[in-house]
Amino acid sequence: MDGKFVNWADAKIHVLTHTLHYGLGAFEGLRCYNTPKGPAIFKLQEHVDRLFDSCHILQIKPTFTPDDIRQAIIDSVKINGLKECYIRPVVYVGYGAMGIYAKGNPINTAIAVWPWGAYLGEAGIKNGIRVKISSFTRHHVNVTMTKSKTCGDYVNSILANREAVSCGYDEALLLDTHGYVAEGSGQNVFIVRKGVLKTSPLTSTLEGITRNSIIQLANDLKMKVQEVNFTRDELYTASEAFFTGTAAEVTPIKEVDERIIGSGRPGPITKKIQKLFFDIVKGRAKAKTYNSWLTYI
Repeated sequence: MDGKFVNWADAKIHVLTHTLHYGLGAFEGLRCYNTPKGPAIFKLQEHVDRLFDSCHILQIKPTFTPDDIRQAIIDSVKINGLKECYIRPVVYVGYGAMGIYAKGNPINTAIAVWPWGAYLGEAGIKNGIRVKISSFTRHHVNVTMTKSKTCGDYVNSILANREAVSCGYDEALLLDTHGYVAEGSGQNVFIVRKGVLKTSPLTSTLEGITRNSIIQLANDLKMKVQEVNFTRDELYTASEAFFTGTAAEVTPIKEVDERIIGSGRPGPITKKIQKLFFDIVKGRAKAKTYNSWLTYI
């Protein structure tokens, strides 16, 4: 917290911390994987860059440099002795003046790490999950800044996820304001239809780092990839579908709105991409092309 290691139980903030009340803050999510060469963080540089992009968009000026944050993330994994973990950096507006403006409040930074398995469950990774189209719409590009990971924006995601889970599904899928498929509550989405791998464009979705990685992998595997709008009924008739994200990794979708996707099991393209992804992040990939994706501790 702000340059000092703090015991987990002592990591506290004031109840009037500005971001707690108004949501203006930026965060990231990273994973560290256990590899034959030891713990390795997936795309550390890209995540730190996106954190600072989010801060720039939100007019928050961190008190640390990108190099400081990168090193602090590495040190946080080291000092906790973790082989695999989830990593959460957050830059937030601290305690000071209340009210919306509060431009003079301190800017605080914290990094937490903890063991965290498959976000949507190991069974979901293996067999696929059930998804519900949400009644909540993904933010319009002029409603908020859709290219930043803003703390307060995730209220939209929480409501969508709670709705889906309360209806017996595993996760929600939000449409954009034009009615096209946008993204999950915290994931990008891909479908396979007529042999083409499609993902929603960046008009109303976050530029996912795992998303970009999957597009590169698909191109390397000589698959046809399109970043294009598609409708929910095109999703219903897809032969395969899957979510991507730091937490979700590559999670197959087997059903949407009580409609089976393809065979109802992870399809061949999903499994091929999923296997290559996990081989890379766990340090098993033979190709040296992806060595730069990992920062070894």
